[in-house]
Amino acid sequence: MSIPLPPAQGGGALDTVTMLQTDMSESPGGFWHDVFLRLRRNPTAWIGAVIVFLFVAVAILAPLLAPYPETALPGARDITPTHIPGPGEIPGFPLGLDRFGGDVLSKLIWGARASLLVGVVSTALGLVGGMVLGLLAGTFGGWVDTLIMRIVDIILSVPNLLLAVSIAAILGQTPFAVMIAIGASQVPIFARLLRASMLQQRSSDYVLSAQTLGLGRGRITMSHVLPNAIGPVIVQGTLTLATAVIDAAALSFLGLGGGRPETAEWGRMLTYAQSELAIAPWLAFFPGICIAVTALGFTLFGEALRESMDPKTRAR
Repeated sequence: MSIPLPPAQGGGALDTVTMLQTDMSESPGGFWHDVFLRLRRNPTAWIGAVIVFLFVAVAILAPLLAPYPETALPGARDITPTHIPGPGEIPGFPLGLDRFGGDVLSKLIWGARASLLVGVVSTALGLVGGMVLGLLAGTFGGWVDTLIMRIVDIILSVPNLLLAVSIAAILGQTPFAVMIAIGASQVPIFARLLRASMLQQRSSDYVLSAQTLGLGRGRITMSHVLPNAIGPVIVQGTLTLATAVIDAAALSFLGLGGGRPETAEWGRMLTYAQSELAIAPWLAFFPGICIAVTALGFTLFGEALRESMDPKTRAR
């Protein structure tokens, strides 16, 4: 229960926290209902959501949308050392062929599934690992907090992509190694974010009231502090999906994703397109556009979600 504050002298602005409480109390559905309403009024959120929806739909429906199977090479006979048929040159291949005779459109569609799988799994691994460390640090504090944060600081001292490349190189050239490498590189970000959010919540009035009532630390953390502190972590997870898609393409471009040369994956398509830029520049253009647009969609939606959950913008 919040105690109403007296009116500000001279017509000054109310405190941000008081305005946020008033704004939330006016929303009949609570905090998340208010966030959803703000997202509906944000055009940036709509653009990002449409891009993400199309990307997910194409990835899930790849077997139905792709004209040819993932590893099929239907145009192998049409490839010559000096010529690769481009978009519209041969009926049945609207985006042309690649060096191996594969349909570029089919590979882009199947590549969306590979990128979605790597992005979701790696982000989930990073989210779970980071939340475990952040929860331990934010709950116990003291030497546990100091130890975990020093380990996190050491990991953060290494550039994100360099750390992912190192882990993938050690684990081997497989898609699973790429998922673990990207997820491990994201763990420190989630850990620090959740810890900071929990420390902020621990000083709130409702925590002090729960302690006064005699509730244990574990119950206070899991029932009160964690649900109120997890919002920024969800936003970061949405933004991390964009980074994961780009990192997955980068690791595959470097040859750490494994698979055969004709594997349908956007980063691998870029790898084999660089030697054909003189005669077939579209082989690099199409997967590059897919990576950029997908990352843009997740970024736009994540930023809109962050603004909808930010007390400073909610109080306006």
